Amino acid sequence: MNAITERPYTTIPSLRVAFIGLGVMGYPMAGHLARAGHAVTVYNRSPAKAQSWSTEFGGQHKATPREAAQGADIVFACVGNDADLRSVTLGADGAFSGMSSGSVFVDHTTASADVARELYAVAKDLGLSFIDAPVSGGQAGAQNGALTVMCGGDAPAFERVQPVGLAFSKAFTRMGESGAGQLTKMVNQICIAGLLQGLAEAIAFGQKAGLDVNQVLEVIGKGAAQSWQMDNRGKTMVADQFDFGFAVDWMRKDLGLVLDEAKRNGARLPVTALVDQFYADVQANGGHRQDTSSLIKRLR
Repeated sequence: MNAITERPYTTIPSLRVAFIGLGVMGYPMAGHLARAGHAVTVYNRSPAKAQSWSTEFGGQHKATPREAAQGADIVFACVGNDADLRSVTLGADGAFSGMSSGSVFVDHTTASADVARELYAVAKDLGLSFIDAPVSGGQAGAQNGALTVMCGGDAPAFERVQPVGLAFSKAFTRMGESGAGQLTKMVNQICIAGLLQGLAEAIAFGQKAGLDVNQVLEVIGKGAAQSWQMDNRGKTMVADQFDFGFAVDWMRKDLGLVLDEAKRNGARLPVTALVDQFYADVQANGGHRQDTSSLIKRLR
């Protein structure tokens, strides 16, 4: 069970919505939609998780994405990767086959810009709308209803889903046409990779220098070095704690998308490519599911 934090919800008309994918992010996101008063139907690859969600939040659960999507005004999804996204949208049991003309599919998966554009085109041919809408904020952000959502797609469809998506987010912003949400998430991951490596090196240096690094972080955290990563991961890095948060495996998947896109658009990402290899070292040492701040373990 992924507990969600109670929060005030904006009063909007209740809609019929579906949520596909009840992992560490999707489970609480769907929960916030139900708590906001929407009629939520869920689908998950493992039926037990869908049953558990329905027991906790009172919504329905269905055996296929198509069945979950039937009658929904908006279908949300948060799955693992491009292949997973295609599997829950396309084909006889895919969500697209169950959606009504004029309804909107909102994808919160961190996926490629290419698959976003591909599914946008398929949806359009079927009389549907598709919004790519990856999120930032991690499991805590999902549970607290405080995610940042970056969206790509047509403005009218975005305007329909934004007030609903604010049930689980603090910011829900259109960044441009189809694919722009995924590209914005790639910028986010580039920033995080560089910040974490810098923070890891700084903490390792401070420890070698014999400083009280927690005190150092308190002091420099009030100046220009401050960041979300320092505030939320600095002291746990000092304490060698990594059994939480955004897993290294997930970050490597995301950085793979970033580096593939950079090959296409010609962007030079030397630091990102290097940090990606550092994460490969962490994986090789068994740190697949450790938080991304475990980069510091390479330096000890």
